[in-house]
Amino acid sequence: MQRRAFVIRRILLLFPTLLAIYTLTFLLIHATPGGPWSQGEKPVPQVVLDNLNKAYGLDKPLWRQYVDYLWNVLHGDFGPSFTSRSRTVADILSATFPVSLQLGLVAMAIAVVFGVSLGLIGAVRHNTWVDYLSGFLAIFGISTPSYVVASLLVLILASKLHLVPTSGWDGIGSTRIIIPAIALAFYPAAVLARYTRASMLDVLTADYIRTARAKGLRSTTVILRHGVRNSMLPVLTVAGVVLADVITGSFYVETIYSVPGLGRYFVDSITRRDYPVILGTVLLFGAVISIMNLIVDLLYPLLDPRIE
Repeated sequence: MQRRAFVIRRILLLFPTLLAIYTLTFLLIHATPGGPWSQGEKPVPQVVLDNLNKAYGLDKPLWRQYVDYLWNVLHGDFGPSFTSRSRTVADILSATFPVSLQLGLVAMAIAVVFGVSLGLIGAVRHNTWVDYLSGFLAIFGISTPSYVVASLLVLILASKLHLVPTSGWDGIGSTRIIIPAIALAFYPAAVLARYTRASMLDVLTADYIRTARAKGLRSTTVILRHGVRNSMLPVLTVAGVVLADVITGSFYVETIYSVPGLGRYFVDSITRRDYPVILGTVLLFGAVISIMNLIVDLLYPLLDPRIE
């Protein structure tokens, strides 16, 4: 009963959160100099500019635009795109977000496997050369931006070694996913490695670990059965946030590798001042991040029943 009430409260909390995100984004895009019709090489005649503003409702007062768009969103209408005249924002989101979602899930799977493994090895081999090496790799991954990693991978794997194509997207089963997935996985893997190592070191010094060792259990059994599970709680917290960040934050990687995902389209929409696409994308990203945080909270009791 308590869990159900908690879930209902968290779901209801999504609405004011998304409203705050929408309000802030709306004010920022309208406060930015320039407009959707001033991005071309030639100036738009005033008559044409007035007609475009009237057609898309930009001639209305700012408060009216805010209310009208919010009302349409509540009814499932994100409006038309200013730059892709034949497509709506919903069409663009449905076409590009699945690509970003697939890429993000593959990248996160790579990050979890390598990051958690690297952190566990560093904790078990504490203060050895293995620990120092894993720490160096984690620090290198945290301090290196994803667009630098993507550029280096394109240079080495695609241009020099010709192992994979230099750009494009053919789905999860294609070799084209290797470079963007690794580039996106680099930072979260490093973050997970650091958190896993720190959490595992705390667990290995706990009293119940000493008791398990005193009972004569093998070191492997102590680590896998008692250590890993209890050390995953803070890692799960970070993993949920990082997963949402990977799915929604692949702007540079998608742009560099020409992946037709939502991140790349979002960058283009900002450049072109495509207000409906910007607002729709930000609202979708906010919903994804909020839902991931909710899922993480619901998974806590599975690792530690005391939280229930």
